[in-house]
Amino acid sequence: MTAELHLNRTTKQCDSLRPKWTSDEARAIYDSPFNDLLFRAQTVHRQNFDPNRVQLSRLLSIKTGGCPEDCGYCSQSAHHESGLKASKLMEVQRVLAEAKKARDAGATRYCMGAAWRSPKARDMDAVVAMVEGVKALGMETCMTLGMLDIDQAQRLKQAGLDYYNHNIDTSERYYSEIISTRSFADRLETLANVRDSGIKVCCGGIVGMGEEASDRIDMLVTLANLPEHPDSVPINMLIPIEGTPLAEADPIAPIEFVRTIALARIMMPKSHVRLSAGRTAMSDEMQALCFFAGANSIFVGDTLLTAENPEEDKDTALFRRLGIEPMEQGAA
Repeated sequence: MTAELHLNRTTKQCDSLRPKWTSDEARAIYDSPFNDLLFRAQTVHRQNFDPNRVQLSRLLSIKTGGCPEDCGYCSQSAHHESGLKASKLMEVQRVLAEAKKARDAGATRYCMGAAWRSPKARDMDAVVAMVEGVKALGMETCMTLGMLDIDQAQRLKQAGLDYYNHNIDTSERYYSEIISTRSFADRLETLANVRDSGIKVCCGGIVGMGEEASDRIDMLVTLANLPEHPDSVPINMLIPIEGTPLAEADPIAPIEFVRTIALARIMMPKSHVRLSAGRTAMSDEMQALCFFAGANSIFVGDTLLTAENPEEDKDTALFRRLGIEPMEQGAA
């Protein structure tokens, strides 16, 4: 079956009859002429979203550094000499104060991240209180806390957690080149626990880590073939950080990054495709191409956990030039 025919097949989420993508089908789309690829992606995007609205989310690190995992890209790993000092879990009221500022600045989703392998029992009461408090502010809630078992996922669901972020990072083939302390299967198990608890999945990966194009494609094939498409698919461009194993990684070519965004949009038509880490290294023109290719979500604020992010006035200016407006909460 050709990629053209595959594009026209039903891709309704949660439909057990939704066909599985193959790597060959995805590769044919990824390698298609650039103008054709963007036209196809924009067509799919317009069928499912307002093309001139982008979701604004804010991310707060509620516990930084000291993580026992050895992810090669991460400054928060205890295995790397990045100079980042470990901190304790933030107090609940401080988190809620930051969330209120984000809401008042226009963010509709508040994401909280902790540098853990998995949350400990002693931390769950505080985490639950954060979720409940942010929900009371009228915002959508998202957390990324590492691996979750089913009991932890169910408790977060009961607290009102809307989304859980747990990236698969890269393809299964390349995964062991980046991480040795947690398996690819571990990632998928956490996603299953989150999904089975009724929390929406936020899952994507990182590009520019030395992987091949086939790895980027296979990463998206894995996501598109989950029982349900992730609600949000963050595509991160590696930010090389001194002291990490990937500090000298060659950057991904901008056109290849845009191709990745477009393929994600085509394969997961109803998902929010988030232009995540790495935007400080992107020109306005590159970001504009990403939005045209189907990206419709960004993080706002000057930091993403520990990495730099464009300042809000720069994003506001870019949105004004492109005629883009913030997406309202729950809008599609």
